[in-house]
Amino acid sequence: MTRDTPPGPDEALLARLEALPPHVVGEILAGQLIVSPRPASPHSAASFALAMELGGPFQRDRPGPEGWWFFAEPELRLGPDVVVPDLAGWRRSRMPVRRDVPNFTLAPDWACEVLSPSTARVDRTLKKRFYAREGVEYVWLVDPVARTLEVLRRHEDQWLERGAWSGDARVRAEPFDALELALAHFWFSESPEPE
Repeated sequence: MTRDTPPGPDEALLARLEALPPHVVGEILAGQLIVSPRPASPHSAASFALAMELGGPFQRDRPGPEGWWFFAEPELRLGPDVVVPDLAGWRRSRMPVRRDVPNFTLAPDWACEVLSPSTARVDRTLKKRFYAREGVEYVWLVDPVARTLEVLRRHEDQWLERGAWSGDARVRAEPFDALELALAHFWFSESPEPE
């Protein structure tokens, strides 16, 4: 059985999205144009730290189980929606080669949303439904203010919680459980780092 290809984004919404100024993030979800401010420093710090932790062992094999491609804020154009996760990863078995493209039409295997007060509601509702519909296997929700990590795995278009951690926990989280992550590295602090 083949899956019918849903129509692309509404042309009028797409034109409004493309006309947005560069200091905002625009997405089209469930027929709505959603505009969010660029992330604040705790959000950016958590996203960058997570990308550094995963990129070495899983993308560059230093040392670890390579086999992934990661992108920061990739634009996903899938069906009628345009979504920008904070981080996304594709198994190389599904995306053997990285290509120079303005947006992706292949759903990632893993998506990470770093929650901000202005985006948390959309990340936890519309975006989770979008990821389930498109077959994303894992979604991570990172909250740099509450200092939490939630790991969700899709099962029959529903999300099952695979773990939730907080504070300075050391965790092994699917699908990257070959690596122990120190959550303390993700959290923003205004005090100097110890030497």
